[in-house]
Amino acid sequence: MGRLTNEAEAILYSRFGKDSLIALATCEGNIPSVRTVDAYYADGAFYVLTHGLSGKMRQIALNDNVAVSGEWFTAHGKGVNLGWFGAEENKQIAAKMREVFAEWIDNGHNNFEDKNTCILKIDLMQGTLFADGKRYDIDFGIK
Repeated sequence: MGRLTNEAEAILYSRFGKDSLIALATCEGNIPSVRTVDAYYADGAFYVLTHGLSGKMRQIALNDNVAVSGEWFTAHGKGVNLGWFGAEENKQIAAKMREVFAEWIDNGHNNFEDKNTCILKIDLMQGTLFADGKRYDIDFGIK
């Protein structure tokens, strides 16, 4: 397993540095759950706008080990609830999410006054990426 190279990072940004659908797996007890989420990639992590009382967030609160999969990429990491979307400490990431998710973020589905509207950060630990006939086994440096 090698460190994240500039080449692999460029591929990840190309594929996922925009509004992207990925599979997110969580686990409660010995029962896994997987669902498709809108996410985008930046600096070794995926970011998801979600609701703090959802099943995925409840499961992550009990067990922060998660896995993701999308377009010839799979990885595991840690799910982190960054808290309310409108919090001052989330101002920069919230602005980026508004830009990346501009097509749907204000469609009425999200209630930004609700303190449970939160940001899920998925810190990647290790993953495998396939591109142009190459395999990249990546250590993202998160323990």
